[in-house]
Amino acid sequence: ADPRHYVARLLRSMDACRVPLVARVNGHALAGGFGLVCGCDMVVARDDALLGASEVKVGIFPMMILPYLLRVVPYRTLMELCITGEPMTAAQAVKEKIVNYSVPAAELDAKLDWLLDRITNKSPTGIRLGKQALAKIREMSTDSALEYAQFMLANMARTQDAREGFAAF
Repeated sequence: ADPRHYVARLLRSMDACRVPLVARVNGHALAGGFGLVCGCDMVVARDDALLGASEVKVGIFPMMILPYLLRVVPYRTLMELCITGEPMTAAQAVKEKIVNYSVPAAELDAKLDWLLDRITNKSPTGIRLGKQALAKIREMSTDSALEYAQFMLANMARTQDAREGFAAF
C-alpha cells in the first residue's frame, strides 16, 4: 500500500470533523505540516514559527495539501510559497490572513486558551451546523448557496440551542 494515502485519509477526517479545529503551532509547520495548519479552522502560532511549502526543494510540488492551501492562502502568496519553497514567519502569516494570531512563545498557551474560551461558550449545535454549511456553501454557486442557506437557517432556528438563545436575547 502507498504510505502517502494516510495523508489523504487524515485530511478527509479533518474535513469531516464536526467541531472547530484549532491549530497550536509551537514550531515550524512546513510541507505536510503546513497542509495540516491550512486544514484547520483557526490557528494560533508562535511568532517565530516558520510556515511554508518546501516540497519544491526536493523536486516536487505540494499536491496533497494544495486543496487546503488554496482555501486559505492568497493566490500570489501561494505561488511564491510553492515555487520558491521559502517559508514565512507566523507573524508574516497573520498579515496574509493564513494564521489568526501569532504571539511570543511564552504567550502561546494563554492566547490559545483565550481563543478556545471564546469558542466553547457558544452553541455547539450552531457551530456544528454552521461549519457543515460553510463547507458545503464553499463548493456551490451563489444561487445554490442562497437556497441552501435559507434551508439551513430554518433548520437551525428550530434547534433547542437557537430557541434558548432567542429567549435569552
